Amino acid sequence: MSRGLVSIVGAGPGDPELITVKALKRIQSADVILYDRLVNDQLLAEAREGTLRIYCGKAPGLHAMTQEMIGRILAAHAAEGKQVVRLKGGDPFIFGRGGEEAIVLAQAGIPFEVIPGITSAVGTSASSFIPLTHRGVASSFACVTGTGSDGNVSSVRWDLLAHSVDTLVIYMGISQLPQIQQALLYHGKNGCTPAALIERGTTSQERIITGTLAELHSLALSQNVSNPALIMIGEAVRVREQVIQLQLAANTSLTG
Repeated sequence: MSRGLVSIVGAGPGDPELITVKALKRIQSADVILYDRLVNDQLLAEAREGTLRIYCGKAPGLHAMTQEMIGRILAAHAAEGKQVVRLKGGDPFIFGRGGEEAIVLAQAGIPFEVIPGITSAVGTSASSFIPLTHRGVASSFACVTGTGSDGNVSSVRWDLLAHSVDTLVIYMGISQLPQIQQALLYHGKNGCTPAALIERGTTSQERIITGTLAELHSLALSQNVSNPALIMIGEAVRVREQVIQLQLAANTSLTG
């Protein structure tokens, strides 16, 4: 029997309409879909009747299956000649472990492809009116994880990030927010630097909470911010307020 194909697919940041055309076609033609926790149900509904759907999501401290098991399932179904979709939130190669799955498939001689998706930093930047770069304000940005593979605060170089990047986007950082905030302040990041917490970005449940770096932890507690959420830090956060004020002024002039 000829071998099938595994498509490692990015489902985008949450809004199902932000998926790519190519990714949607793969979902609609799949025999098997292995999907993660943050994949929108509307995308799964696009699959054909009879498509096997396998949940393999990971929540903090609770994994439906190991990464090794996911790799074995992908390879086994593809070896049977099936069209397999590995559906991941955001982009599979940005904090999505897509590279690990590509290595497993390559080692097993399984044909595969990678279909990119809009990562959360890009999607929530647009939906919240906070640009990652902005002329005269931010000419660089970095995306980092706030939680390491051991479940503790990430070992990224906070000392360097405090000064070398204009806009800092932190994935998986809410549980480690006190330590992240302390590290950036300790290494000289100004506590008055604008910052934002974006919960469930691009979806109808999106919440955007803005303040300063020094206020981030207290804001997260008072507003009961929970995952999935991104942390954005940098002067570009001010653009959101500027855009909103201009919109209000324009609407007032039109209705007045």
